[in-house]
Amino acid sequence: MNLKSQKEMAAKVLKVGKSRVRVDNDPEVAEAITRNDIKELIRAGIVSSVQKKGTCSAPSKKRAGQKNKGRRMSRGSKKGTKNARKPKKERWIEKIRPIRKMLKDMKEAEQITTADYRKLYRLSSGGTFRSKKHALMYIKDHDMLQKKRTTNAPKKTKPTQKGDEKKAKKRAEKKVTENA
Repeated sequence: MNLKSQKEMAAKVLKVGKSRVRVDNDPEVAEAITRNDIKELIRAGIVSSVQKKGTCSAPSKKRAGQKNKGRRMSRGSKKGTKNARKPKKERWIEKIRPIRKMLKDMKEAEQITTADYRKLYRLSSGGTFRSKKHALMYIKDHDMLQKKRTTNAPKKTKPTQKGDEKKAKKRAEKKVTENA
């Protein structure tokens, strides 16, 4: 039984491709010659269309979730050069800012002199130091680190603040009551 023309008509009516049309072996299908006949067969369930095949998104979603966690990112999975993944300028910024902040803090804390600070700043701008740790090693190796200055402040002998005066008064009152 050749049902080529019926399948073509059914495909047009169902708005699908010819390969997606399914026809049951029924003598009524061979007798159908008009679009209305085909429509009746579709309503009866003798002619139907197969669901379109699509790609399953579950594996790709799982893969994406793994990548968000940082998995599946070994050498073979990387696309793009080192500079494409993180530009040179970004890497430079990430390296230089902590070094400059450390130098500034050291200068303010008087751990290094202003002259040493200027020299180290220029060296860091020139790309001498790989990291903060490397810069610190350089400072220690070249004896640029200043000794911490300790101030020998005299011990408090008499109360100078209001709170101290009140405490001293209470102690004196306690002694008087204990002796009595």
